[in-house]
Amino acid sequence: MDRDLSEDDSVVDLSFEAESPLAPPTELLERLPGYDWLLQAGRGQTFFPPLEALGRPQEQRSWSSFLEHRVPVMTEEVAREALLSFVNSKCCYSSTVAGDLVIRELNQQTLCRYRLETFSESRISEWTFQPFTNHSVDGPQRGASPRLWDIKVQVPPMFREDIRKFQVPHSSLVKECHKCHGRGRYKCSGCHGAGTVRCPSCCGAKRKAKQSRRCQLCAGSGRRRRKEVQVGASGSHQDLQLIWGYRLCALLRCSTCSGRGNKTCATCKGEKKLLHFIQLVIMWKNSLFEFVSEQRLNCPRELLAKAKGENLFKDENSVVYPIVDFPLRDISLASQRGIAEHSAALASRARVLQQRQTIELIPLTEVHYWYQGKTYVYYIYGTDHQVYAVDYPERYCCGCTIV
Repeated sequence: MDRDLSEDDSVVDLSFEAESPLAPPTELLERLPGYDWLLQAGRGQTFFPPLEALGRPQEQRSWSSFLEHRVPVMTEEVAREALLSFVNSKCCYSSTVAGDLVIRELNQQTLCRYRLETFSESRISEWTFQPFTNHSVDGPQRGASPRLWDIKVQVPPMFREDIRKFQVPHSSLVKECHKCHGRGRYKCSGCHGAGTVRCPSCCGAKRKAKQSRRCQLCAGSGRRRRKEVQVGASGSHQDLQLIWGYRLCALLRCSTCSGRGNKTCATCKGEKKLLHFIQLVIMWKNSLFEFVSEQRLNCPRELLAKAKGENLFKDENSVVYPIVDFPLRDISLASQRGIAEHSAALASRARVLQQRQTIELIPLTEVHYWYQGKTYVYYIYGTDHQVYAVDYPERYCCGCTIV
């Protein structure tokens, strides 16, 4: 049986409060030099990164390699092989069509895809806490906490997103748990500390409705009760009665607290104290801007944005500058627009660590073919010859032809 709780070891009735961890009241925390705003705002705050000098503008580029570059011409043989490979990857597409169709026309176009990646780092700080287990405390007595952007951390590989959390040095404070007021537990919200609840069979009336005899489930007490019994090893009829009584009582005890009447505080895990500290959250994000040049054909642009291309140009530095002299004007304009958008979005809340801009050539071919008296179209895109066929004939689903 659980022991009785003395006056000093009493349990606070917090059954009306949520059992999930709550933010501590600001009056429990102390002001740390340089972090007063945390007590006023009550939430984490984004720290503006320090200003850094920009790199030097790059020299004028020569695009003679672009003018000389040629994507291999699409042939009927390659177009048919690409379609066969596509059909074989689909369980409901007939390969007969790909073998018997007659290719009538190949319309080929080479597109340019511009891509800008900006790898940035942002930092926020916030008060957090964890159960205190009597370990050493790195508090203000050991010195002033450093400014957030002065804390050195290991940066992940460039253009790889990540989130990490760190404890700010010298920011730890030990306080009693604000949820249980330092007692380590609180009354059960299911039985309000009694260890028993109303009988679900008679709802506390001690007798079932329209019946004169007492409720057998609660033995006329009107409440679920927790009862402990010892079962002998002889296996006698009396022992079997005790076993049945034990099983019945186990089902009747308060399921929320197992009949104890109180629960361990979920906030301090029963430790009675919490270690409060300022947590630094660092987020590395890779912002992406993409643009595909205009096409004469009707292939969906979202496919071209993901298509595999042939690299024509790559520029990677701490800061990249807009392309102004590319032969296709829409690519130059896209470069200027992408860099301006990333600069406006990140300048006030993050520090740019690296930028990378590329131009890729994306081959696109529109194939017109004839099959059983009708004309159809499919598209071949990317250097790996992916296929998009919107109206492929003789497609099947569960044995039924799709018309």
